[in-house]
Amino acid sequence: MPAEWSPHAATWISWPHNPETWPGLLAEAEAAMTDFVVALAPYETVHINVLNDEHAEAVARRFERSVPEGSVVLHRVPTDDAWIRDYGAIIVRDANGDYAAVDFGYNAWGGKYPPYDHDLAVAARMAEILALPRVACDMILEGGSVDVNGAGLGLVTEQCLLNPNRNPTLGRQDIVGKLRDLLGLTELIWLGDGVVGDDTDGHIDNLCRFVAERAVVTVVASDRDDPNYAPLADNLARLEAFESADGRGLEIQTLPLPAPVFHRGQRLPASYANFLIANEIVLMPSYGCAEDDAARGVLADCFADRRIVPIDCRALVAGLGALHCLTQQIPVMVAAAA
Repeated sequence: MPAEWSPHAATWISWPHNPETWPGLLAEAEAAMTDFVVALAPYETVHINVLNDEHAEAVARRFERSVPEGSVVLHRVPTDDAWIRDYGAIIVRDANGDYAAVDFGYNAWGGKYPPYDHDLAVAARMAEILALPRVACDMILEGGSVDVNGAGLGLVTEQCLLNPNRNPTLGRQDIVGKLRDLLGLTELIWLGDGVVGDDTDGHIDNLCRFVAERAVVTVVASDRDDPNYAPLADNLARLEAFESADGRGLEIQTLPLPAPVFHRGQRLPASYANFLIANEIVLMPSYGCAEDDAARGVLADCFADRRIVPIDCRALVAGLGALHCLTQQIPVMVAAAA
């Protein structure tokens, strides 16, 4: 699996439409996604799954004069929800330079949100549209639960990948073997638990991300009374202790947590780690608080060759996810030289 900073041919999203996901805030979530697409479309094509012709017309109207012509492509691919990071195809490349679309199993984060039949079919449709061979795997794996450096090293959490609501018959080594075979991961860094309010059981893309082959950013809490403080400190300690088989460690930078964000009395899993690395830019979730500027500064240091573009995610995170959760990158597919 290529690193996210590798050149993109496109980013793929499923347009938000489920009012149960964004209770009372669906219109605001759609507006935030509109801002996201307008920011991204000048740099790469944006593929958007829509429900039907009527839905396609409504979504297309949002971009009639706000994006470069041809930069938004709509697909009549029905979905149950918008979190394509977790059910979409993951594009990988083999040693011969040939690409394929990996279609992992998906059960809506341990069966929490049925029905998910439409979402389960999206990866196969993406493979068909991209004219790529589809590699199916029964193991449940959401795309947001793994991050890669493109050179064999991956980040995961025990809370998610070892959760019995995903793969009750698979042990740690079984999972390691599947990720080696399908994503090319020869080493894994296992973190512990995720942030408060994360219904994905601790997805890595809300916690810790690769920003270079041997460098990561990880989220920490400054308030010792915050229930996030101890698990995030434990994750940082694990990163500091990690050494690859060749003895190399990691360069680590820390990201703050935003001020707590609530909706209808529920603390939401707001995190600056849920950014998307795109061509020439990094799209960063912002939350209208003082920590936004600090997080932007950290990411600017990590990505000196890219512009950091904040997108207000206060409405999106009410659905319990943000920009990375709502996207799946499609790499530029260039065959290896003969």
